[in-house]
Amino acid sequence: MNKRIVLYILGWILIVEGVAMQLPFIVSLIYRESNGFYFLVTGLALILIGFLIVIKKPKNMTMYQKEGFVSTALSWIVLSLAGALPFFLSGEITGFENAFFETVSGFTTTGASVVPDVEKLSNCMNFWRSLSIWLGGMGVLVFLLALIPKVGGQQNMYLMKAESPGPIFGKVTPKIRDYAAILYTVYFGLTVLEFIFLMCGGMPIFDAINVSLSTAGTGGFGIRNAGMAAYDTYYLQTVIAVFMLLFGINFSAYLLIIARKFKQAFKITEIWVYLGIIAVATIAIAININGLYPSVYDSIHQSFFYVTSILTTTGFGITDINMWPAFSKALIIVITFVGACAGSTGGGFKISRIIILFKELKKELAIIVHPHKVHTVKMDGKKIPHETVRSISNFLILYVLIFFVSFVVISFDNIDFATNFTAVAATLNNTGPGLSAVGTVGNYAAFSPVSKFMLSFTMLAGRLELFPLILIFFPAAWKKNG
Repeated sequence: MNKRIVLYILGWILIVEGVAMQLPFIVSLIYRESNGFYFLVTGLALILIGFLIVIKKPKNMTMYQKEGFVSTALSWIVLSLAGALPFFLSGEITGFENAFFETVSGFTTTGASVVPDVEKLSNCMNFWRSLSIWLGGMGVLVFLLALIPKVGGQQNMYLMKAESPGPIFGKVTPKIRDYAAILYTVYFGLTVLEFIFLMCGGMPIFDAINVSLSTAGTGGFGIRNAGMAAYDTYYLQTVIAVFMLLFGINFSAYLLIIARKFKQAFKITEIWVYLGIIAVATIAIAININGLYPSVYDSIHQSFFYVTSILTTTGFGITDINMWPAFSKALIIVITFVGACAGSTGGGFKISRIIILFKELKKELAIIVHPHKVHTVKMDGKKIPHETVRSISNFLILYVLIFFVSFVVISFDNIDFATNFTAVAATLNNTGPGLSAVGTVGNYAAFSPVSKFMLSFTMLAGRLELFPLILIFFPAAWKKNG
C-alpha cells in the first residue's frame, strides 16, 4: 500500500471541499445570515490542512487498484465528516450523528433527511445540502481528475473505476483526465439548462438553483417542506421529471453524441431498457391509481414523475404514495432496487448489471440444452469479459449481505417492518424515500444514533459500489506492495 499517495489525494479532497464551502458562505452574505461564518472558518481550516498535506508531492506516485479504492473510500468518509461540521457547529442540525447522516445523504446523492422542517434551515445550510448532492453526483474525485494530474497516466483509471457508478466497459477518450473534464462539462451544461427552464416557468431563482443542483446529482433534497409539490404547475414538475430522466442516462451516450457518433449512442442497450422500464412502469401505475386523481392526465403525470424519480434514485415526490394501492407501491419498491444506468449520476443496482445477469442466466440455460456449443455474453455487440461477469456476481452477493446486515441492525429500534425494509433499500440504492415513516412525507429522524450511523454506512457503500468501502476493513489491503 502506497499510503503517501493516499494521503496526498485526501489533501486535495480537503482543499476542494474547503473551496466549495466558500459558496454557501457567499450565500449567507447575500441573505445576511450569521451562520455562514461556520462555512468560512471550516472551509479555510480544510484548505490549510490540505495545503500542508499536498505541499510535498510523494516521491512514489505509483498507484494500483487497491490504492485507488482505498483513496476513494477514505475521501468520501473525510468529505462527510468535514462537511457535517457547519451543520453541527451552527446547531441548525443537533447531534453529530444527525449532521453526519444529512451530509452523507447529500454527498451520496441519497436525499434521505433527518430534518423535519427544512424551511427552518438558513439559506446557506440548504444551499450546502444541495451543493453536496451536485458534487457527489458526478464524483469529487472525477472533478479532481479533470483539474489536477495527481498520478501518472492510465493509473487515474483506478480512481475513476472506484468512484464511477456502475461497471466501466471501455474508454470513450484515450486520456482519463480529458474524459473527466468532458463529463463535468456535460454535467454542468445540463444543470445550467435545467436552471434556465425552471426560471422560464417562474420558479424563484434560489429555488431554481437548489432544485437544479439536486436534480443533476439525482439526490432529491428539497428546500420546501412540501417537496416538489410546492411547485404545483405541470410545467415545472414536468421539467424536473424530464431532467431526472436525462441525468439517469449513461453519460457515455452524451459524449458519443458530442463526438457525432450518433449510431453508437442510440445503440446502447441499457438506455433502451431504461426508457422501456419507465414507460411500462408509468403506464401500469397510472392505470392502477387512476381512480385517485381527477383525470387520466393527472394519473399519468403523477406516475411518470414518481417512477422517474425512483428509478433514477432522485427521490423527489409530489404526492404521498403511502395512499397508493398495494400494486403501485410494490412496483415502486421493485424499481428502487433496479436503479439508473451505469455511468449516470443515479444509484441502485444499475440496469447494465441486471441485463448482464439475465444474459448470463440465458447462457447457462443454453449450455444445458447445447453443452457442446460455444456460448458468449455480449452487450451492444461486444463480448463481456468473464472478469466483468464474475465481478457482478460478487457484487450481488455483497449487496445482499450488506442489505440484510443493515436491516437486522436497524431492526433493534423496533420500528415497523415496512419502514425498516424500505429504509435500507432506499439508502443502499441511494434513493432517499421509502414507505411508511420514511415515505415522501416522512423522514429518518426516528431512528437511533446507531441506526443512523449504520444507514450512513449503507449510503456510502451504495454510492461507492460496495467494494471500495469494504476494502478499507480488509487488513491485506494495507500491506506493502510487493
